[in-house]
Amino acid sequence: MVCRGVRGATTVTANSREEILRETRRLLALMIRLNGIDPEDVASAIFTTTRDINAEFPALAARQLGWWDAALLCGHEMDVPNSLPRCIRILVHWNTNKKPADIQHVYVGDAVKLRPDKAMLPMVDEEDLDAWIEQQVSNWERISGRSR
Repeated sequence: MVCRGVRGATTVTANSREEILRETRRLLALMIRLNGIDPEDVASAIFTTTRDINAEFPALAARQLGWWDAALLCGHEMDVPNSLPRCIRILVHWNTNKKPADIQHVYVGDAVKLRPDKAMLPMVDEEDLDAWIEQQVSNWERISGRSR
């Protein structure tokens, strides 16, 4: 087994805690589903945001999805002129036997502009994905004693 990187990015329309967590959870859920990522195999993940996003740590979304033991880190992306605004990026370090060509990187929202070559995603049952996310967040609330 080797450690591979899985990339993903999304955007938000507003700097709000609710939207940051909702869109980060959705992005992570897609990354998990499309790659078959087991939380036990996640070594660490780095979350970055553009400087116009600071209402919440996006790594909280990973905890809400059951990533209790992975090392998580948040930071700001480089402030490059004319770069994509309100963008959340994730780099997951994942222990897997998959070949790099078999890893599905996920770019959604306006972030498809970052990697149009990676923007085509397989069909996903949105209702099933939303139900899975809701179940994970409910488990997190029960175990942590916290609410969204």
